[in-house]
Amino acid sequence: MQYKNLAELQPLVGQELGVSDWVVVDQARIDQFAQATGDLQWIHTDPARAAAGPFGATVAHGFLTLSLLPVLFDTGFQVADVKMGINYGLNRVRFVAPVRVGSRLRGRFKLLAYEMLEGGAQLVVEATVELEGSAKPACVAETVSRRYV
Repeated sequence: MQYKNLAELQPLVGQELGVSDWVVVDQARIDQFAQATGDLQWIHTDPARAAAGPFGATVAHGFLTLSLLPVLFDTGFQVADVKMGINYGLNRVRFVAPVRVGSRLRGRFKLLAYEMLEGGAQLVVEATVELEGSAKPACVAETVSRRYV
């Protein structure tokens, strides 16, 4: 979804802002994340062992799913006059369902709060990371960002 300006979001508190494109979580992405973070646990990095494990395959790190939020936000909605955005933090995060290798994820974004700032606004957005084919989302996170025009 494309919005002309940041102020256009203010009356949308409580409403959905957009839905992202799908992103595939393949083993290469999982392995790169494992190397970057040092989290080399076998449920993420050993396909043979993980096949016999509790999930039947390797699974993405919860924090990998969370780290995909920027790309999901990028295709979920854009605000034309925003020149810069800053991640200000998270209020709440839950990893609801495991993300098996080869899964597709997309973000669904609902605006929870809009606060005016000098030169921009602070947005609190509920990001629900949907897991294709699952009744449960992979992750639900309440994100806080500052967007500047």
